[in-house]
Amino acid sequence: MTLTTLLAQLPSALRKLDPRHLWRSPVMFIVWIGSVMTTVIAIADPSAFAWTITVWLWLTVVFGNLAEAVAEGRGKAQAASLRAARTDVSALRLLPDGTEETVAGTELRVGDLVIVQAGEVVPGDGDVVEGVASVDESAITGESAPVIREAGGDRSAVTGGTKVLSDQITVKITSAPGETFLDRMIALVEGASRRKTPNEIALSILLVSLTIVFVLAVVTLKPMADYAGAPQDTLVLIALLVCLIPTTIGALLSAIGIAGMDRLVRVNVLAMSGRAVEAAGDVSTLLLDKTGTITYGNRRASRLVPAAGVTQDEMRDAARLSSLADLTPEGRSIVELALAEGAPAEVATDGATFVEFTAQTRMSGVDLASGRAVRKGAGGSIAAWGGGVPDDVRATIDEISGSGGTPLVVAEQTDGVTRVLGTVHLKDVVKEGMVERFAELRRMGIRTVMITGDNPLTAAAIAKEAGVDDFLAEATPEDKMRLIHQEQEGGRLVAMTGDGTNDAPALAAADVGVAMNSGTSAAKEAGNMVDLDSDPTKLIDIVGIGKQLLITRGALTTFSIANDVAKYFAIIPAMFLVAYPSLDRLNVMHLATPQSAILSAVIFNALVIVALIPLALKGVAYRAASAAAILRRNILVYGVGGVVAPFVGIKLIDLIVSTIPGIG
Repeated sequence: MTLTTLLAQLPSALRKLDPRHLWRSPVMFIVWIGSVMTTVIAIADPSAFAWTITVWLWLTVVFGNLAEAVAEGRGKAQAASLRAARTDVSALRLLPDGTEETVAGTELRVGDLVIVQAGEVVPGDGDVVEGVASVDESAITGESAPVIREAGGDRSAVTGGTKVLSDQITVKITSAPGETFLDRMIALVEGASRRKTPNEIALSILLVSLTIVFVLAVVTLKPMADYAGAPQDTLVLIALLVCLIPTTIGALLSAIGIAGMDRLVRVNVLAMSGRAVEAAGDVSTLLLDKTGTITYGNRRASRLVPAAGVTQDEMRDAARLSSLADLTPEGRSIVELALAEGAPAEVATDGATFVEFTAQTRMSGVDLASGRAVRKGAGGSIAAWGGGVPDDVRATIDEISGSGGTPLVVAEQTDGVTRVLGTVHLKDVVKEGMVERFAELRRMGIRTVMITGDNPLTAAAIAKEAGVDDFLAEATPEDKMRLIHQEQEGGRLVAMTGDGTNDAPALAAADVGVAMNSGTSAAKEAGNMVDLDSDPTKLIDIVGIGKQLLITRGALTTFSIANDVAKYFAIIPAMFLVAYPSLDRLNVMHLATPQSAILSAVIFNALVIVALIPLALKGVAYRAASAAAILRRNILVYGVGGVVAPFVGIKLIDLIVSTIPGIG
């Protein structure tokens, strides 16, 4: 954050001086009232001290508003780019009698069917009910690569403002104008629909309580000071009150919450409420789908096991030959593995006849011009084709199956003689880095549960390889709901991802439900977050951002309360030094005069808000650790730092203000 950024948001901060806005932050509203009172006092009895105190009290309010204005400014910049994607377009509406009519996009209603052709913009949120098309969603997600949207399944949702690049689709509108996904997203990132979260409300109550305590203390201090023969000016008492109440966290509290949601937007996640962001920080159980989240989603060839008497090179080259006509992801992965193990880049197939893989034959291969035939397929299919499978190969098949993998047998025939060459081991490949990420979650105290439709044997093998804590095999929607309720009954907060209509009940039941943007409208409506990139592993980042939000709020609250200590040593001795000279022993900073001491504390109180704005917006760095370790670090860094920093800051400011005539 630069000085230019602060200056750009200064007009917005000045507009927030309206008391109708400030009353929502009781701490800063008290400072505003104090500023008004000191202004009246300075006008009635002008002096350099009175006007300087007044100016810095007003700056305290402005700086507090500036923190919120900068945080909102980031959201407005994001909203501006989103608003550019929201265009007024016409739509080709399909009527019940089968005819078509062209209407403005704003006239569409929920349930309308519209036809969108290549080159046209989708006029509103909806689900594809007919056809398949390539869609450019870069205006929403920022990703330039187009995505496929098709009728049926879990990738049917389209968003208004995106552009169809190919083919034609029929879309059923699911959101009314003004209530579309893009409209809600703009309102949220601008902060227009942001509400205080339960933790914010609780902290606000604490800050108000502390403020009331200090107001009562300062009010009762005046008659006590008069009785002790050390009468105090109202100006000084107001300065004391402003320095003692928790103005720092009071000014930054709103900015911290806005910045937390902004950080999610920056990683292309839209939180439907601040409550969801906070809940992510307290999550103790993560439910993750296996396919596409933990694994790549398609089985891949992991190793080639030659049969007895067959060399590795023979097995490798035969596996590649037999897979050239297999265009499935599994077939392509066998070719890639063979090339990675040193197979020649080119292979002679002149005059060859390729046999494509089919679900009926469960085999693929090639018949070479030399009379040699090579096949790859399921063990039973190869046995039927070639007349049997050797015992050593059958043992390999059983070993691969027992580990949760899929075995494919490779064989060749020459002059009617069949020779089984070996076995290809297919398995769900765990994504790179997942083991480390799950280990990090474990250090954060979060339990991970893999959800899959696989049988328990396969699920157990993948869970062990990925490093998850537990798994739910052969899971149905009811099983997911049962698991979520079971975790919640144990006092744990649960997060999960989903993209299908069958995931909607579980997404709604979870404390943090992250719906994929590519999924159905039902899933996006049920979740309280939407991942615009449709990357299920983003859930791990969401948890980190949630924890960072909570830690930042706790750290700055600790700092705000701790830095009042130095102000006691600056103001209290200065107020009563004339009546009680012995209080000079408490002037540990050796401040020049009572007036410079009070003014230095007020100036520091204002400047520390500006100094902490970057930290409030960026967030305190989060590292996986136990709650006790995080608390200890907060106390050592922000508690001790909050005590020490004001002593240094107030002393440096005093060296400057003590040179001002009428104050020093």
